[in-house]
Amino acid sequence: MTAQPAPGSYAAGIFVPDTKLAAEATELVRDTTDELIYHHSRRVYWFGSLRGRAQGLAFDPELLYVGAMFHDLGLGERFHSSGRRFEVDGADEARDFLRGHGVPEDAVRRVWTAIALHTTPGIPEFMEPEVALVTAGVEYDVLGIGYDGVSAGDRAEITALHPRPDFKRRILRAFTDGIAPKPKTTFGNVKADVLEHFVPGFTRGDFVRVIQDSPWEE
Repeated sequence: MTAQPAPGSYAAGIFVPDTKLAAEATELVRDTTDELIYHHSRRVYWFGSLRGRAQGLAFDPELLYVGAMFHDLGLGERFHSSGRRFEVDGADEARDFLRGHGVPEDAVRRVWTAIALHTTPGIPEFMEPEVALVTAGVEYDVLGIGYDGVSAGDRAEITALHPRPDFKRRILRAFTDGIAPKPKTTFGNVKADVLEHFVPGFTRGDFVRVIQDSPWEE
């Protein structure tokens, strides 16, 4: 008899890795985030995998899965006082998780980089496949970049498993809640746009002013 995939582990021709590492990553994210972030993170894995398959990239599904599942972990309340970018907080959590499972350092580095750079467009696409595809999955699910590159049928299968009701409003709320306590971490990155829209009185950092106001004498 052909083995059947576990419920919720297969859609659009893509499996979630059937490994202890992947199962524990799933459990950790389910226990420490809400359903919005959980469903979004799972969709990022599927959409990133589909983009990788379409591009003929050879990637490690287990590493891509961990990167996708941990990529927004740093938005959580326990990181609000870290003073660091939420991407780095999530990347560090993934690094500790992987090291705790004896994963080789090169693989740990790839996952760390994938998470740390997932909101830095124009760079991940030129790096290792796992790095590129976490960002590709995020850009697909949040921004709709390359939307027609995934068939309507595949989208339907994935969103049936992991729905996205009122997702645009809710993910923007999650971004705002996660980064408003540390607004300086938005300097030079796209999350400044979020606070500019949703936090009254927020003033984004100005790179030109930083140069002009530096202590160097002219």
